[in-house]
Amino acid sequence: MKIAFVGKGGSGKTTLSSLFIRHLAASGAPVIAVDADINQHLGPALGLDEAEAAALPAMGDRLPLIKDYLRGTNPRIASAATMIKTTPPGEGSRLLRVREDNPVYDACARPVELDGGAVRLMVTGPFTDADLGVACYHSKTGAVELCLNHLVDGREEYVVVDMTAGSDSFASGMFTRFDVTFLVAEPTRKGVSVYRQYKEYARDFGVELKVVGNKVQGPDDLDFLRAEVGEDLLVTVGHSDWVRAMEKGRPPRFDSLEETNRDALERLRTTADAAYGRRDRERYTRQMVHFHLKNAQSWGNERTGADLAAQVDPGFVLGESVTAPA
Repeated sequence: MKIAFVGKGGSGKTTLSSLFIRHLAASGAPVIAVDADINQHLGPALGLDEAEAAALPAMGDRLPLIKDYLRGTNPRIASAATMIKTTPPGEGSRLLRVREDNPVYDACARPVELDGGAVRLMVTGPFTDADLGVACYHSKTGAVELCLNHLVDGREEYVVVDMTAGSDSFASGMFTRFDVTFLVAEPTRKGVSVYRQYKEYARDFGVELKVVGNKVQGPDDLDFLRAEVGEDLLVTVGHSDWVRAMEKGRPPRFDSLEETNRDALERLRTTADAAYGRRDRERYTRQMVHFHLKNAQSWGNERTGADLAAQVDPGFVLGESVTAPA
């Protein structure tokens, strides 16, 4: 299952996504965790210290390797240099699977040990001095989008992505790459404004959007969220001593998380699991192609000097039954 956590800056989306990742890992489920926000906070939220987090390999810095591997023997892609962030897979492309080992994971993923299990963590990487004033963050997140386009996951396999803050996710087609999107919202006017934006932008793309109310302190907060987001409100999360200890760098064992918050995390998991049965693989692939053609026409053809529409394999549908090239 591909799961996104979104929300305005400071809403607690990284905290909630890290708790969800811990919850999945504690059950023994295979998990790939991706920090797709250039403000890199997911690693520390999963218990890494500053040095360990800084040492994580940046996906954006390894884009040539990623492209070369994913291209495989796809005859529609003349060279890895003509691949852009939206390039879709086709016959001959190499795909990524959650449980396997491959050169992309070797280069970009690192294991993070958690209570009861371990997860693979991948990060876009932060801005560097060389990026300042000359690069936009999409040059970093493009590697994540390309990997998601080529990633095949099955039932009870989880890819959890901590997305960029606010509605910036709509600057690419990455917002359509998920089975379910959890939007973390505080019970304030600013807290629900991103929800309204996300709901409006995603309306025509079949995005399954559920709201997680965070920092809810009482009935008034709950009533406010219900009034503002209606049936999209899935669960709420209140104060947590466990989270407070985690933010101080001294997290207790995860099984000591408050029961109400454990129940909320389990509700997220059952919601994600239920979305598996509603997967529309043809629509997923069609949306991938839609955004690729838009990017090709807007800037990709000019930048690569190639007709990127020719990369589209009209008979290809991304799904679990696709076999890897020999």
